[in-house]
Amino acid sequence: MPLRAIKPQHETRTRILDVAEELFMQHGFEGASMRMLTAKAGVNLAAVNYHFGSKHALIEAVFRRRLDPMNVARIAALDKLEAEAPGRVLAEDAKGGGRNFIRLLGRTYTEPAKTIRALIGHLYAPAMERYKAAFERALPRMPREELVWRIHFMFGTLAYTLAATDTVQLIAGCKPEDRYDARLLEERLAAFLTAGLNAPLKNTIKQAA
Repeated sequence: MPLRAIKPQHETRTRILDVAEELFMQHGFEGASMRMLTAKAGVNLAAVNYHFGSKHALIEAVFRRRLDPMNVARIAALDKLEAEAPGRVLAEDAKGGGRNFIRLLGRTYTEPAKTIRALIGHLYAPAMERYKAAFERALPRMPREELVWRIHFMFGTLAYTLAATDTVQLIAGCKPEDRYDARLLEERLAAFLTAGLNAPLKNTIKQAA
C-alpha cells in the first residue's frame, strides 16, 4: 500500500490562514465557525490548535501575516519620501494582502468587534504615529485637533471603500470591474483624500482652535 503523502507544516499553516482570511471576510469573525474552517481547509481541529492554539490567536495571525510586512513597507516608504521631498505626505494603497484581506480589513473597520479593533489598533500603532507626525509636518498650519478629525474621516473613507460594497454601483452606475482596478482606485482615493486634508478651515474652526 503506497505511503500517504505528508504535507510540510508550513503548507498546512498557510492553507489554514488563507481559508480563515476568506471565511472571516465572507461571514465575519463570529459567523465563521471552526467547523467551517476545518472543512474548507481539509484539516482537523487538532491541526488548527497545533498551529494557533485558539480562534483569537488565529485571527491575530491572519492580520499579522499581512499587516506586519505592510507596516514595515509603509514606514520605509515614508522615510524615503521624506528624505527625497521634505514636507510631502505619502498616499499609498494597501498592498501585499490580496483582495480577500483588503475586504476583510474594510469589514473589520465597519463591524462592532471591540477585541478585533483593539488588535488592529495595536498592530497599526507604530506606523500610525509616524504618519501622524508626517501629516503634522506637512500641514503645519492645521490645528492638531482638526487634523485628527480629518485623519479620522480619511480612515472612514478608506474603510468604506475597502469593504467593497455594491453601493458605489448603485449611486454612480460604475462598472463593477472598476472597483478592483488598483490603479484607478488609488488615483481616485488620492485625489479625494488630498483635497479633504487640504480643505480650507472654516471660520468657526479657526476660532475654536
